[in-house]
Amino acid sequence: MTDDSLLPFSFPAVAGKKITAAFDGGRISSDGGVMLLAQAERRLGIAERLARVIPDGRDPDRVTHLLPDILRARIFAIACGYEDADDLDRLRTDPGFKLACRRLPDSGADLCSQPTVSRWENAPGLRDLVRLIGVMIDLYCASYQTLPEAVTLDIDDTVDVVHGHQQLSFFNAHYDERCFLPIHVYDTATSRPVAVILRPGKTPSGKEVRGHLRRLVRRLRRHWPATRLTIRGDGHYGRPEVMDWCEANGIDYIFGLPGNLALDRAVDDAADDIRTRRALDQKPCLRGFAETRYQAKSWKRERRACARIEATTRGLDIRFVVTSLGGTAQHIYETLYCARGQAENLIKLHKAQLASDRTSCRRPLANQMRLILHTAAYWLILTLRDGIPKAHALATAEFVTIRLRLLKLGTRVIETAARVRLAFAAACPDATLFRDIATSLLPAGP
Repeated sequence: MTDDSLLPFSFPAVAGKKITAAFDGGRISSDGGVMLLAQAERRLGIAERLARVIPDGRDPDRVTHLLPDILRARIFAIACGYEDADDLDRLRTDPGFKLACRRLPDSGADLCSQPTVSRWENAPGLRDLVRLIGVMIDLYCASYQTLPEAVTLDIDDTVDVVHGHQQLSFFNAHYDERCFLPIHVYDTATSRPVAVILRPGKTPSGKEVRGHLRRLVRRLRRHWPATRLTIRGDGHYGRPEVMDWCEANGIDYIFGLPGNLALDRAVDDAADDIRTRRALDQKPCLRGFAETRYQAKSWKRERRACARIEATTRGLDIRFVVTSLGGTAQHIYETLYCARGQAENLIKLHKAQLASDRTSCRRPLANQMRLILHTAAYWLILTLRDGIPKAHALATAEFVTIRLRLLKLGTRVIETAARVRLAFAAACPDATLFRDIATSLLPAGP
């Protein structure tokens, strides 16, 4: 059967010369930058860490693809923009991917195919996935070279629309879709992921959030027994069960707090003063802050509530947060609480730019495994970005830009008897940066 991709085709003539083309250039990879991912993976050891906690009952004498190699190939493919396991049916012979997975491009065996990857995505049980999530938390803790004095963790969920009848998918009236609402936890100060947990498409209850935080903090405390932890989230994470648990375990918190008449009356004097001063000075907008002690009916005790009051020509807007932290109300709201907006950008990197919403397996355990693999790919690209000098324009680039500029590089791969040579395009605009990153990620020693 003829492979249509090999048939020649044409482009319009240039300067009177006919242009023909075909996909017959030989051992050329479209993803030469995957070698940078290989260096990052070697430094972090993600594939080995994950494989270590997944039971492998295969006969060692009959194994063609070791489990770390299977995971490594899948993670590299996700990072390079191939989020479907089907793509590995083509990529398994790609010389760049083979080399990144520590196989020779010509004489080495091909990588695993889609059925092998799919079997292992469905293989881990519930206890295995709990251990895998623990491995990702351990990886986060190990990313700090010294014990941090304080860490703020942002918790949020995001809609993941389903495309079939996947288990755990619920109809959510707010999004008007059947979906999952996976929980994401990030250290936004460093952009590092801590945990991503698949869950049904409904707002989490206080009991559920408390359970997730209890397991997360228990794992963190193995590494950081004395680090001051702060949990930050929007209004539907500020449940009484969560705040009670935080206070009982020495965890600080700052959560959004839905407004009501009682809160509005408590800051009415400050709001009236701000509204009056804005009108007298004829300013388009005037912002002020206030605080009060407040106890909802479902709360066991009073807590500190801080208000941001903004008067405009259209009226008054008041937003509240509840917190255990000290400091002025302005510092609590503007500096501490508003910083949680960065977590939404990190979720976008994970979900939109690494396609972690491709949770199309029927079983929730397989979909949780996919989230873990996508989080591993997130770590690899983040490691590349952290290796870029701070003064460089790409030091704060989004993942799609990193992929376009540093991973999607056409590369000729030449294997000889003594070495393998990678020939990148001479006109690559980021050649110097690419070389610097590759050098910085080299392992120490001979």
